[in-house]
Amino acid sequence: MTGGSRVSAIQEFWQRRHKGVETAEEWVWTCLTAIASHNARLNAIKELNPYAMGLAQTADRTYGQGAVGPLHGVPIVVKDNVAVQSDMHTTAGSLALAEAYATGEAFIVRKLRAAGAIILGKTNLTEWANFMADHMPNGYSALGGQVLNPYGPGVFDVGGSSSGSGAAVAAGMAPVAIGTETSGSILSPSSQNSLVGIKPTVGLVSRAGIIPIAYSQDTAGPMAKTVADAALVLSVLQGYDSADPVTAMAPGYPDYVRDLDPQGLRQVRIGVPRHIYWDDTTDEERALFEQALDLMRRHGATIIDPADIDTAGADWTYDVLLYEFRVAVNAYLAQWLQGGPRTLQEVIAFNSSHPAKALKYGQAVLIESEGTQGRLTDARYLRARHQDLIWSRQEGIDRTLARHDLDALVFLGAKGADIAARAGYPSVTVPLGYTREGRPLAMTFTGSAFQEARLIRMAFAFEQASQARRDPQKPRLTV
Repeated sequence: MTGGSRVSAIQEFWQRRHKGVETAEEWVWTCLTAIASHNARLNAIKELNPYAMGLAQTADRTYGQGAVGPLHGVPIVVKDNVAVQSDMHTTAGSLALAEAYATGEAFIVRKLRAAGAIILGKTNLTEWANFMADHMPNGYSALGGQVLNPYGPGVFDVGGSSSGSGAAVAAGMAPVAIGTETSGSILSPSSQNSLVGIKPTVGLVSRAGIIPIAYSQDTAGPMAKTVADAALVLSVLQGYDSADPVTAMAPGYPDYVRDLDPQGLRQVRIGVPRHIYWDDTTDEERALFEQALDLMRRHGATIIDPADIDTAGADWTYDVLLYEFRVAVNAYLAQWLQGGPRTLQEVIAFNSSHPAKALKYGQAVLIESEGTQGRLTDARYLRARHQDLIWSRQEGIDRTLARHDLDALVFLGAKGADIAARAGYPSVTVPLGYTREGRPLAMTFTGSAFQEARLIRMAFAFEQASQARRDPQKPRLTV
């Protein structure tokens, strides 16, 4: 597999398989070899599926015996806040859940299996999806340790909270990973690890079986080296699930592979929000971003710059997450896991009784959330939820799109992740280039609800035009 190319690893595998020059078992072995070579240093993979090789062998035996799924024999790793059985734990990186096993499998895992994917293992993450402490580094958990960025281990930020998913794919440990996002947790590690990440509209992909933060913002999506692979996996993940009523909002489930149009930037209007989002960027980042905008212009896009968002500087709070987390996580612990605490209060108590190992960065956010008592009737919560929706949607993204008749907004990396997350709106991030020292940069396309197809079309065209992505340098990966 040529990691630096814009060729779909999954499509390439199918072609090689059809020619009889590669099997699912060989692909799994390739991934395991990369894990053996690099994981001791990068710490991306937490746990392997002991049945993975047997599943690969079964996939090879059944290949050619009638219809097979679009991911038949494809190894995929899953973030360790997603319920997976196969004798693997589900922990959110918490010592309190070190021996916890899921009582069932997340809806998206069942969708992957039904499509023929092989769940290769679980990835490390920022503990509790970065909803535990005020100053916890991206990629750190008390249980899993620190995940490092393969483009500069110990030098560049790995991104959070789907850090293990990002590092694993970038280092060739799997062709695709599943990440989850409440605010930036797919977009950030995808940007930092030079990957394509798709953060879907809340309601397109079921959250059932995923350790939650917030009903209002949680979602899950693919992380891959190419738009093509991410689009294919998103097509598999989406779907209605009665266990997650919000999925009834989706107007349909397109095949996003059909949106892989290299001419997808023609006659589109793209806006660039500058106010607030560019306050802490460097001259080098600005220059590389401007080059990317010029590239899109040359490929037919009209760039509206600036296209500022009126509410970008609003007095945002995190009250919605604080209130919803306690309700959501208590329900999850009671229904989905065995072998660990049953409530947030018990998690806090466990951590407090093991401070040396569990509380390197404290647990101020867990304590603050517990203090809300999860009262979703409180005026403070309801006011915050209403403000989030108005400021992020009607007076925010939607107003900006309408004012300039735009198809999408673009941001540098994950800088626009928070407002899109509060709105529940989709984003697709694509590698843009690298700084002089080799740090990855990304272009993120954001749109209104259920506009994934449009964003994928633009992202694919940008990817094909820029040819920006390259693999980490091999010497950096030497153990």
